[in-house]
Formats: sequence, C-alpha cells, structure tokens
Amino acid sequence: MASLYGFVRRVYLVFNPPAPKALSESPLRFGILGAAKIAPLGIVWPVKNHPDAVVEAVAARDQGRADAFAKRHGIPKAYGGPEAYQRLLDDPEIDVVYNPLPVAFHYEWTMKALAAGKHVLLEKPSSCTAEETRKMFALAQSKGLTLMEAFHNRFYPAILRVKEIVDSGELGTPTKIEATFAIPGGLIKDNDIQMIYHLGGGVMMDMGCYPVAMSRYLAGTEPTKIISARADVHPKSPQVDLGTTATLAFPNPTGSLGPADGLTATLVAHARLPKLWGFLPQLPKTFVRVIGTRGTVELSNFLVPWLHHTITVESSEEVGGPLRKRTEKQYGNLGYRYQLEAFIDKLRGRNPENWIDAQDSIANLEWVEAIYKETGLGSRPASTAEVPQTTTG
Repeated sequence: MASLYGFVRRVYLVFNPPAPKALSESPLRFGILGAAKIAPLGIVWPVKNHPDAVVEAVAARDQGRADAFAKRHGIPKAYGGPEAYQRLLDDPEIDVVYNPLPVAFHYEWTMKALAAGKHVLLEKPSSCTAEETRKMFALAQSKGLTLMEAFHNRFYPAILRVKEIVDSGELGTPTKIEATFAIPGGLIKDNDIQMIYHLGGGVMMDMGCYPVAMSRYLAGTEPTKIISARADVHPKSPQVDLGTTATLAFPNPTGSLGPADGLTATLVAHARLPKLWGFLPQLPKTFVRVIGTRGTVELSNFLVPWLHHTITVESSEEVGGPLRKRTEKQYGNLGYRYQLEAFIDKLRGRNPENWIDAQDSIANLEWVEAIYKETGLGSRPASTAEVPQTTTG
C-alpha cells in the first residue's frame, strides 16, 4: 500500500507541482520553440514550482496551436505563423530558449537562438551530426552563452547512485555493460517524425542515444571501437532503422584496449519489440546493467526512474566469493526538474553538481554516427539552413 501511495503521489506532483513560495525579482524567462509533446514535461511543469524561472512565450507555425498551448499552460505570449520562431528569438524579454523541435531543426534554430543572445536548453539528440553539435557549442562559447543537451535522466538520484556503486569498486573491475531501451510496436507510427529520414529519423537517433550515453557515463571513459552493429531496417524507408544493436569496446583501468582486455557494452534500441506468442504486446524495456568481477548492479528503469525503478546489487568481497543481494530505491523529483535546477545554477554563476558539457554531447553523437556507419545506414542528413557562423567576438 505504501508503494502504491508513493507512486500516486509522484505522478500527482508531476502534473500538479506546488507553486513557489515567492518568485525572484527577475526570474529567468524561458521561450519554447514549438508546441511539442515533450514541452510540458520537459520545461513547463518543472518551471512551475521553481522560484527563479517562468515560461514567458511559446512559438508554433500555426497561431491556433500556439494560442491553445499557451492557454492550456498559462503562458503569457503565443507567437504563431511562418515567422513565429524568429519572432520569439527577437523578443528582448526572453532569456532562455528551450528547443524541442524535430532533430533536423535543432542545428538551425539553436544557432539562431545563440546568435540572438539566448541561452539554450536543447533536447536530445543534439543534432543530426557531431559536426553540427560541435559548431553549436563553439558559437555558444564565443558569445559567452550556456548551451546544454537535455539528457534529463542523467540528473536523477537513481542514476547517480548506480554510478556511485560502480565507481566505489564494490563490483570489482567492470567487464560488461548492457543498456536497453526497447518498446512494443505501435507506439511510434510509420509516419511519426522519428521514422522520417530527412527529419533525422531512426531509432538509434531517437532512442539509441540514451543507451549510448548511459554506457559512456557508467564506463567513465570513451569507447575505443565498435565490435559489431546491426540494424533492423524499416521496410518502407531503407535508410531508417526500426531497431539497432551494437557492441562497443572500452579500455580497461590499466589502459589496455578491449575487448579481450577491457570492458564491452552491448546497446539495444528498438521500436518494434515482437509480440509474445504472436499476440501479447511486451512491456517496454529500459534497463542498464553493469557486470564486474565481483558483482552486478542493475537499474530497472533508467529512462523515467521518477515513475518507478529498482536498483538491484549482487556483490561479493572477493572474486568467486558468495554473493550478497540487496535492493535500493532513490526516488525524488522529476529528472527534468533536477536538470532545470542545474541549468539555472549554471546561468546564475553557481556550480551545479552535475552537468552535460560540450565534449560529452559531441562524443555521444560521434558514437551514434559511428554505429550508423557500421550498420551501413550512414549519418542522418546534415542541415542545409543558412545559419550564423561561429564568431570570436
């Protein structure tokens, strides 16, 4: 009964966050590019009970959609029409832009937002190519602005606890990581933007960036090579993957290069889990497991651990010794809220405890691209939009 109460309370607080006791005199004013489905969870609700942030405006290509979104979420300004995004960027009352647009438009509108002097919280994956991501961060640095890729789950207490267990040495030397994000068919339709190649579509882009990021984070280092990678290709779009499985090699602590001497990570991302016995849909699979020479830790839900999760640890005091098993839970607020707090800390000149920096985002997309290359599908199309270039001023 207590666990059911906790679940209901967590969900209730997500949709009904308490109001802040008092707003700061000059809260950071956020503008949202696009009335995207992720925007309420990604920024609107986390901001509602933060004393140093407000959502000031939303922009959408359709005025009616912008108006409806603004009314639903109590946002003062709604920009609509073909020039809506630029009008929001030109608004002097906007300090920060949240960019949840389709990935094919991340580069164009992040570059334009930075050129307009706005800080940017950018949904993942950061762009279609690592080179685009590199240019975005270079422009942000040259203008003294903050840009962060929104891997919200990286800020959640359960993720941090798993990292702490791995780094503590309790598991011995890590030898294998398994990270899976897979969902049953039907949740992502054939005509959804995640399946449209010229919009940056593909499961490795949309879902696979999470397992790649989790494996790199828990390994604490960058991979050395791709051991294998294969994709299940969309029958109607041969450049789009319905699912991809890849194995990466990481160096071991002595610096030797794997896989024989080091750590391997097996990553699975799939949007078409087959039905059990041909008719029963499978539940989503979002877990990460780290196997070491003296034990194993598994997080049952690394994507949205605020909803539910279990950390299961089996370890021994010596290699081959008897295993002791325990379970832990590390519940808290939304990962998006912790992400927002870190972002605001950075903007206010404080040092957030956790951060996703430029090199992290660039490297993650480099490995996503490398996996696509190994499968034969290649990178997603780079943007052809005219954008401001990196400056030194």
